[in-house]
This record gives sequence, C-alpha cells and structure tokens, in this order.
Amino acid sequence: MQSLSTSTWSDALDRLGIDGVLRGLTWRSGAPRLGGRAVTIREEVGLRGAQPPAAFDVGAILNAAAEGDVLVIDAGGAEVSSFGGLAARAARARRIAGALVDGACRDVDEIRAAGFCLCSRHVAPTSGKHRIRVVGINVSITCGGVSVSPGDYVAADETGAVVVPGARFAEALAVAKELDARDRAFVEALDEGREFGAIAKALGHI
Repeated sequence: MQSLSTSTWSDALDRLGIDGVLRGLTWRSGAPRLGGRAVTIREEVGLRGAQPPAAFDVGAILNAAAEGDVLVIDAGGAEVSSFGGLAARAARARRIAGALVDGACRDVDEIRAAGFCLCSRHVAPTSGKHRIRVVGINVSITCGGVSVSPGDYVAADETGAVVVPGARFAEALAVAKELDARDRAFVEALDEGREFGAIAKALGHI
C-alpha cells in the first residue's frame, strides 16, 4: 500500500465511486508515505478543566494499535493537541506506522526527530490534558469529513490522505496497481521524448 501515492489511490476510489479523500489534513512529519490498517479513536474536547487528566488516556490509544497500524483520531477538528512528541516516541517504539489527527498535534520538531509519520488538521501547543476525553477506541468515526471504521485501510503523503473501506480494499488495490502501471508507462514515454497528448491517447490515461 505504501508504494502507491494518494493521487493514485484517489483515482482508484473515483473509478469505484468511493468517497475516500480526507479533507483538511496536512502532512507534518515522517517518511515519504504512510499506509496501514486504521485503529480509530473518538475524542471529546472541551474547555480547560472540563476533563480529569486520566480521561486523556494516550496509553490506551497506543496499546490498541499493533505493529503497522495507523491511529486515526477524531477530535472534531479542535485546535487542541491530541498527539505530541512523547506519544510519537512511544508509538515509534511500538512500530505503529503513523497517525491521522482530525484535530491538532504539537511538538512537531520532536515528532519529526522521532521519525514518526503524522498528518493533522492543526498544529497547536494547547495540551489535551484536562480538555480531552477518549470516548471510544475502534469505533466508527469521521476524519476529514469521511467515515472511517476499524480495519479500513488509510494512506497519506504530502499530497493528502485517503481511506479505503476494508471490505473493498482488494478491489481498490487492483485498480490502483493498474493505474500506477499506466503512470509508469507514461513517464517512460515522456522520458523517450514523446508528446504528452499522443501518449495520453495511446495509453487511454489522463
């Protein structure tokens, strides 16, 4: 999954009539691409003092994910940090692939130093402690305006982020691989000096 760009995944989802492009999330840190199964988290965000510190149970979030999983956090788009440098270091140690946060992260320099892949809607120093309650793990959520269920596949890179329903992953992967092969053939033809329009017509692509 990580070998394919989000643009290719998006084109595959378009062909299958699936709305899977997450909106408003920005790549903050990590290797060129991120991909894996979704572990979903729903959070409730309030004013400072609205929650006891234990309600912001980052340990439970990390413990729910296995090697190669991607944390997908629905914080309702709040400008309050759901993920920081310490969490990134711990997640990296557990070989969690990355995180998508429909909310904020902080300590971006530390997250980058940890080599952890992360996309978020906001960057903000505001702590989730006393403000965030984890209300559900591995439940259906909304991230970037798209429904995400536990076990769906998510991918992200500097272009954006997508979710592929688990039940249709094999189908979407086959289409994405076909489109990627056409892209590679297009690149080869361009490198040979052929004209763009002629290549597009010959390949039936773009």
